[in-house]
Amino acid sequence: MSTQLDEMGPVDFMVIEFPGGRMSGEGLPLLVDLADRGVVRVLDLVFVRKMSDGSIARMNLTGLSSDGLEDLEVFEGASSGMLHDNDIKAAASVIDSGSTAALLVYENRWAAPLATALARSGAQLVALERVPVQALLAALDAAEAAS
Repeated sequence: MSTQLDEMGPVDFMVIEFPGGRMSGEGLPLLVDLADRGVVRVLDLVFVRKMSDGSIARMNLTGLSSDGLEDLEVFEGASSGMLHDNDIKAAASVIDSGSTAALLVYENRWAAPLATALARSGAQLVALERVPVQALLAALDAAEAAS
């Protein structure tokens, strides 16, 4: 296991809300492609539905059907054990009632060689933050307006 850990890339967690439970499946082929090419490795993928009373129902991947959603079946059983009930409850607290959400934990495999080389040299990751796309676009718009 330590050899595997030495060769791992950074791991991220995201919650993707589908308002009103409307899932088109449009992004799923892209996720499958990233996994097939080894860019990411899906460690956990859980779908939940938040009911009108605030309760949470976990959904089976094979039970989802819509255009493109059948691609989800390749991730059936993807469970590293990192997601627990309290994680699911916390994620569900940020989505609206009547919505469905995907909870995705994935390894950035593309970064594994860099992470391994940095660790071998004694470097440590001491901070990491994502810049939301909306913030990036706003900054670019402000810079353009200022020029």
